[in-house]
Amino acid sequence: MNKNRMLAASAPNSSRLARNLRLLKENPRLFLQRLTTWFKPMRKVYRQRWNSGMRRWLRWYITQLQTSKVSWMGVKAQKMVLDCWVYQQIIHDTRPEVIIEIGNAEGGSTKFLANMLDIVGNGQVIAVDIDHSSFKGQHPRTSLVTGDSLSPETLARVGDLTHGRKGLVIHDGDHSREHVLADLRAYSNFVAVGSYLIVEDTVHDLFRAGDGLGRVNGPLSAVEQFLKEDKRFRVDSECEFFLMTYNPCGYLKRLA
Repeated sequence: MNKNRMLAASAPNSSRLARNLRLLKENPRLFLQRLTTWFKPMRKVYRQRWNSGMRRWLRWYITQLQTSKVSWMGVKAQKMVLDCWVYQQIIHDTRPEVIIEIGNAEGGSTKFLANMLDIVGNGQVIAVDIDHSSFKGQHPRTSLVTGDSLSPETLARVGDLTHGRKGLVIHDGDHSREHVLADLRAYSNFVAVGSYLIVEDTVHDLFRAGDGLGRVNGPLSAVEQFLKEDKRFRVDSECEFFLMTYNPCGYLKRLA
């Protein structure tokens, strides 16, 4: 390591030491109070939680929280809440005139998206699902399109509702590789330049199949194939700034 690197590496520790020495001189009582926290063990329940690691935390979130605890305005939303914050920022920055959400379940995330459009003051959510019998996310900004996402009738209806409007697409439908890939090919043209095609649950491809998280031939492999075919899109890894995401390599930004 050269001298400049050594200085850069030691700077944070040196600065911390200088601050504490200054605190010891100026306020010995506060310094001693701080010092005791360095030796005081963390409470057991939080030590167990916070030492669990990201994989174990993610598995806990998926199995214990996602289907039973997470909701938006009283409607269950099977989402990673950190990704929803990213969606909010994307909506604010890109101002879509229409959001196509493929896969709606009970509709918590659909209602969330509609409420975000309320805040920015414009836009409509097109909720596409093969079955809306359990849907509870009704909102004036939402239009339901019930049917297979790839059927000619569904695509024609979506085309009618989005014609000439700046679109953003969020895919949370059938997670098999071939179906996801077909959906990406079919819905990519609804995405406006500068907007996003978001593919959810690519995280499962990163783990071993059968371990409670992993799967074979899931959404991520579909994304990788799609990017080879369609050069208009690229992965925007800046959207993964929380580190924990359901959508690694799943934020696809349309460049042309």
